[in-house]
Amino acid sequence: MMRTLVTGAAGFIGSTLVDRLLEEGHQVTGVDNLSAGSPTANLGSAHRHNRPGRFTFVAVDVRHPTLSDIVAESNPDVVFHLAAQVDVRKSVDDPQHDARNNVLGTINLLEASRRARVPRIVYAASGGSRYGSPATLPTTEDATADPLSPYAVSKVAGELYMRAYADMYGLAPICLALANVYGPRQDPNGEAGVVTIFGSAMMSGRPTTIYGDGTATRDYVYVDDVVNAFVCAADTPITTTGTFNIGTGVQTTVTELHQLIAAAVGASRPPDHAEARTGELHASALDPTQAGRVLGWKPDTDLAEGIERTVDWLRALLDPHPAALVQA
Repeated sequence: MMRTLVTGAAGFIGSTLVDRLLEEGHQVTGVDNLSAGSPTANLGSAHRHNRPGRFTFVAVDVRHPTLSDIVAESNPDVVFHLAAQVDVRKSVDDPQHDARNNVLGTINLLEASRRARVPRIVYAASGGSRYGSPATLPTTEDATADPLSPYAVSKVAGELYMRAYADMYGLAPICLALANVYGPRQDPNGEAGVVTIFGSAMMSGRPTTIYGDGTATRDYVYVDDVVNAFVCAADTPITTTGTFNIGTGVQTTVTELHQLIAAAVGASRPPDHAEARTGELHASALDPTQAGRVLGWKPDTDLAEGIERTVDWLRALLDPHPAALVQA
């Protein structure tokens, strides 16, 4: 059994990781300030299936001074750092707020971990934005980091602080550069999460909008596969550190994604189109070869299958009490 601490524990990926850790018999302390609208319902199964003392939730901001005491009391073998401001457009509108969350919050966690002598930190880095507009796709970890938004800069800064603390204090960080993660629990009302945004709109009969001509590509990786990457990183020998791409290496256009979601929902309405958003990347895909070689990780979920699972979850979310079937 490992003692673990998860920041961003009520979020989409964080709560899925909490469930996985509890299923495997580990002890989990979850930390989240709930400011991003992360529903505590995401932790419902963690509370329901929690054996005494196995799961503790603390509503606190990772920037708060009390974080040091929380980390010390939980005495984790592994810290999973997922708490972040993740909206690129919000980072452009208010880069100072973005930096306070993503840079100062990460430093505060590193200081708390140093004091508590935490051996391993696994950090949710941004793979979709850290490389900018690389010349070669899918992109390997050898590509130069070229962040093009305040959000991307703040997430790369977190990686650099992880590396500095590794050199200065012997912490053993693994940074997972995540591609475009999708799946159940992703906010269908947010700015990110195109699968749940499109899916919920289609189910509700609302129009969907593709920005640009639909040829922009992204690398979509299912949340359960991403959680598996965090677990693989925690299980990796403590001498292993560095940044690893967590993606499929496959480019999917927005048009192709829309068609897959429409097929899963059973919708036929074509999308509307609007001008491409300024500053957004046209193409992105991450080469996961190094993660397979070093961490023993690979993506297992086909995009169509992952979309089907996400649509099933959306149906239950949007219609939690379907009409009872009446037999004649």
